[in-house]
Amino acid sequence: MKKTATRLADGRELIYYDARDDAVRDAVDPRPLDPIATSSEIRHDRLLGDNVAVASHRQGRTYHPPADECPLCPSREGRHSEIPAADYDVVVFENRFPSLAGDSGRCEVVCFTSDHNASFADLTVEQAALVLEAWTDRTAELADLPSVEQVFCFENRGKEIGVTLGHPHGQIYGYPFATPRTQLMLRSLAEHRGRTGRNLFDDVVADERADGRRIVMDGEHWIAFVPYAAHWPYEVHLYPKRRVPDLRDLDEGARTEFPQMYLELLKRFDRIFGQGEPPTPYIAAWHQAPFSIADRGEFALHLELFTIRRTSGKLKFLAGSESGMNVFINDVPPEAAAERLREVASK
Repeated sequence: MKKTATRLADGRELIYYDARDDAVRDAVDPRPLDPIATSSEIRHDRLLGDNVAVASHRQGRTYHPPADECPLCPSREGRHSEIPAADYDVVVFENRFPSLAGDSGRCEVVCFTSDHNASFADLTVEQAALVLEAWTDRTAELADLPSVEQVFCFENRGKEIGVTLGHPHGQIYGYPFATPRTQLMLRSLAEHRGRTGRNLFDDVVADERADGRRIVMDGEHWIAFVPYAAHWPYEVHLYPKRRVPDLRDLDEGARTEFPQMYLELLKRFDRIFGQGEPPTPYIAAWHQAPFSIADRGEFALHLELFTIRRTSGKLKFLAGSESGMNVFINDVPPEAAAERLREVASK
């Protein structure tokens, strides 16, 4: 992998990740961009104990542009985009409309491929491996920023999820705090250790393997399963079999196997609802340990992949119980979801 860092016309950082060592990235951004003016602010909710990012400047962000005006495609034939080069493998750049900025953290965009009409599932194993390298490198770089406590790499796919740009891409958030979801995991982790003397993540994976009904894929270095108490109609958790706190600590075996397993999972998600159905909307979310917790080695890196589609033509909406009280009601039994994801395996 070759990494080339440059700057866009408004001063934002842009980084090319190339599979070839001889790639030359010297294109200049000629756009007359004004300097970024953000109003990101973190406000603490005293009742719930969590934090809310207030970012009014995001109201003006690009919204469903036509394909020939996509800001994530390469710059070509006089049309200048966020990527100055005429082609690229993987690109990461600072978001022009960040939810978090300055002392409130950092937001980056990850373009998985220059092909506007592709999806992550269409990538080759080599391309997916390069994305993994980019995620890992950004985790390492953001870990050194004093304003970042936790790094969250994720992908939103589909208009149903709320995606405003159709080009295959994801995002990376550098939060200035440990997120509420992670805090709940850490609390459960500590309680389980105090009660049993064992690691909760290890026990969850062991229990799923012992039960077997919810296992979707079981590789040499990774295991994928629908969790016992899945919140979403189709939800898969992907764990490395050797517990590590974040992407930086994956060994070579896990790095090599991950693209194969992940691409297969994404392909299966697109087959869940049968032929003729539109691509399955999903969120793919990496869970990594915060940087300042006492024993980061207790936390287990894992990826959670889920869709809001519950059946053909119908979405799972977060209504009163979910949105009002955070009590999820799942219409699809996890065992049935796992069975369906095994049925649609690649032949």
